[in-house]
Amino acid sequence: MQTSSSTETDETIGLTGGAAAVVGREVEAAEGSKLSRRDRRAAKKAAKMAAEAHVDKRHAFKLWLYVAPLLILVFLFSYVPLFGWIYAFYDYQPPIPLSESKFVGLQWFEMMVQNPAQLRTIGQVLLNTFAMSGLNILTSFLPVIFAIALNEIRAKWFKNLIQTLTTLPNFISWVLVYSIAFAMFSSTGMVNDLLQNLHIISEPIKFLDSPDQVWLKMLLWNLWKGLGWGSIMYLAGIAGIDPELYEAAQVDGANRFQQIIHVTIPQLMPTYFVLLMLSISNFLNNGMDQYYVFQNAFNQKWIQVLDLYVYNVGMGQNSLSLGTAISMLKSLVSVGLLLLVNWLSKRTRGVGIV
Repeated sequence: MQTSSSTETDETIGLTGGAAAVVGREVEAAEGSKLSRRDRRAAKKAAKMAAEAHVDKRHAFKLWLYVAPLLILVFLFSYVPLFGWIYAFYDYQPPIPLSESKFVGLQWFEMMVQNPAQLRTIGQVLLNTFAMSGLNILTSFLPVIFAIALNEIRAKWFKNLIQTLTTLPNFISWVLVYSIAFAMFSSTGMVNDLLQNLHIISEPIKFLDSPDQVWLKMLLWNLWKGLGWGSIMYLAGIAGIDPELYEAAQVDGANRFQQIIHVTIPQLMPTYFVLLMLSISNFLNNGMDQYYVFQNAFNQKWIQVLDLYVYNVGMGQNSLSLGTAISMLKSLVSVGLLLLVNWLSKRTRGVGIV
């Protein structure tokens, strides 16, 4: 009698192996002893919780094994290279080994604040960096609007077509993007030829080799390349919204636009704020590829952001130690910005990303 009862209990719990055996023994002991029904029920519940905890630990260990390769890659490519910061404290001149280079301490850091010409250059570079990053943050809501507009398209084939066409530019390298820009907007490009043939202009417009509106041009190219890709996460967020919220809004008489305002946008705000905080923490990290391929002698003053300046100093001027020192300060400031926006998020929204 006890054996059949124990078997039924194990099947109910749905466990296998040693955990099921433990539950069965504890349940048999509880039923064989002279305990009240409430005590036997409590014993069964305790045995079930113990078995589930054992299964949860094994499941958590498997999940950790899945994440381990990614953690190893992050360690190798994000933390091991930090050893290169040591070059900022030496007068390193390749191909001389670092062990034979002269130790100069904080000389390169002092040079950045004591040399007036260096200060002016860094000031202009920071102005460009702040302008580019600020414009990107101010337009960070555009992927949200685009995702909502894309979700409202009822024709599935047309929706897939638009999503594909707007996502493809993300997979094109900036070198190919500049090739497209040169073919279209150079002095002998398609746009100038068309405008001249239509007698709209008499001389070619210098779209690429002009210092005018450089920040706006870079913003537009960045939006063209990344708008579709940036909307994917918001489309996933829209797909995860509970349909009952829309049904409740319809019952209350809300039209489609009101459902977007009162349901879709509030549900997307947590995702938007997390991405916004990450953008603010990466305020000084504009990347280099886009600005490197678009830079020339005419626009270099206004297009040179911090990452591009570090590259030009380190590789162009063959001053790897100074470039490392500037990059080191940039990384420390970025970490400080991340901690600051995380603190502000916890104070204002009650949740953070760290």
